[in-house]
Amino acid sequence: MRAIIIRHGKVDFQWRKWSTSEQFNKDCKMYDEAAIFSLLSDVPQINYQNIYTSSLQRSRETANQLFGEKDFISTKLLDEVPLCASVTSNKKLPFIFWNVSGRLQWFFNIHSQKECRKETIYRAEQFIEMILRKNNNCIIVTHGFFMHTLLSQMKRQAFQISHTRLSYSNGECVIAEH
Repeated sequence: MRAIIIRHGKVDFQWRKWSTSEQFNKDCKMYDEAAIFSLLSDVPQINYQNIYTSSLQRSRETANQLFGEKDFISTKLLDEVPLCASVTSNKKLPFIFWNVSGRLQWFFNIHSQKECRKETIYRAEQFIEMILRKNNNCIIVTHGFFMHTLLSQMKRQAFQISHTRLSYSNGECVIAEH
């Protein structure tokens, strides 16, 4: 079985450099609803049976741009790890603070985030079990931060991963073979 994991296209959204916790939470919501720019990606050719996307618009739009109108299988199991303000503050703080502190809370399973690391790992495991049961070649369109968890859990399930990175570019493909 072969899977091609693709990070969604670049989102047409500009994050505020400084924001209050309320503004940051609004920006997170607006980012999730924003469209993507036109995408050119060199997807390796495989004979696939299914294309999976997250339930978020940017992954479905990416799949449409790369593969045309098809019957995609949309699942929340592939959604990005949700991010929200790590503290409540009316003081404007830099974007890097909100991003890093929220991800640290996620990593340490602090429940002030909408999802903790244990829950993300569980989602990835559920998705991997599903594709292993089907045992078909597939395309997976997902999100950059979630890709790290998905790929590490695929490795634990004896998938051979073509490459791993600290950060995946928009439209970047990773091949996983089982």
